[in-house]
Amino acid sequence: MTTSERTPRPVRAEAGDLVEVRLTVNGTPATLRLPARVTLSDALRDHLGLTGTHVGCEHGVCGMCTVLVDGQAARACLLFAVQLDGADIVTVEGLGRPDRLHPLQEAFGRNHALQCGFCTPGFLLSAYDLLATTPEVPTEELPQELSGVLCRCTGYRNIIAAVREAREESADGLPAPANCGSRALVGRAAGQAGHDAQQAAAGPEKPVAVDVVPPRGEPTVTVCVSTEVAVGSGQVWDVFDDIHLLARCLPGAELTEDLGGGLYAGRAKMAVGPVKLAFTGAARILEHDRASGRLRVLAQGRDTGGAQTQADIELRTEAVGQGTVLRADAKVYLTGRIAQFGRALAGDISRRMFEQFAASVGEAATSGRAPEGPVKPPGAIRLMLGTLLERLRPARRSRGAR
Repeated sequence: MTTSERTPRPVRAEAGDLVEVRLTVNGTPATLRLPARVTLSDALRDHLGLTGTHVGCEHGVCGMCTVLVDGQAARACLLFAVQLDGADIVTVEGLGRPDRLHPLQEAFGRNHALQCGFCTPGFLLSAYDLLATTPEVPTEELPQELSGVLCRCTGYRNIIAAVREAREESADGLPAPANCGSRALVGRAAGQAGHDAQQAAAGPEKPVAVDVVPPRGEPTVTVCVSTEVAVGSGQVWDVFDDIHLLARCLPGAELTEDLGGGLYAGRAKMAVGPVKLAFTGAARILEHDRASGRLRVLAQGRDTGGAQTQADIELRTEAVGQGTVLRADAKVYLTGRIAQFGRALAGDISRRMFEQFAASVGEAATSGRAPEGPVKPPGAIRLMLGTLLERLRPARRSRGAR
């Protein structure tokens, strides 16, 4: 494909703007739409599912993220994906196949050079680059030549022995990577690359609609929350019956399109300290029963940085006096950088957001209108203080009981 056939690049891209990037990764073409700030390592791991590229220091020091870019070793954490439009990338997944390991991989196994395995992808590709470009490298120079990758297990002696053995067994030249073909894109790569290609064709204003399916496996966090609002259950269900009004009550959320059949497209934003996330996704209403007071929704979303979330949410209402108890049971599944928050913090964020949602539903049920302005998700300081106070209460109660 010639340069003129590609989507013109903007002169300047804001942090959240999507830029089209076309790469060949392990022999397979992949088209991605990424913010300009996304590094090659994050694009490989979070967008193409190639998690063999490990991320350590993210300063280009440890060498864990080493890949081949147009045949030469490069630090994936120091390159922005948008810099590499048209580049050929080889990751450790492309080096060898399970039924046909690369000679370097076999040598690492024979010499017990794997240790914990965290540095192994970086060492394999650095060693490949070294032996491919300098096949006659003297044995005494191997430690210095491979010093660009750090091993946290002090396994250098075995690693040097493995590289020396691979060099000696490949006197006629080191074989090329053996797994560069469509099968080398593993995990969610093929589907995501195809999805991004469809989005690129459709344009940013017309996202490709995807179905919402129930998540599988164990959830990252399970949230069970109840709160009372000072309005009758009939008024609460007046809000639930108006999906657009209900969406306005969700912190940071916005309904963008009614896709029919109980399926809706939308987007949501949230920030926890310096981590800012902007999700686009869809939600499907599985059950909407005013008589039994039950609403069940499946939702899924994906951030431009690769973070993904799925949720199976059940809302129930129960009339109590002049008010209504609103209960939520949610199973939340997180992947990507949002999963790094941990279960405790993810649970705290989910509970705080539900409290805001319940308060907004009460306000909308009372006034019949959506809350003024967007409902903002909880900020980092408010979240931290609220969590700290909640965890201090049991300690205070236990002291009072003595």
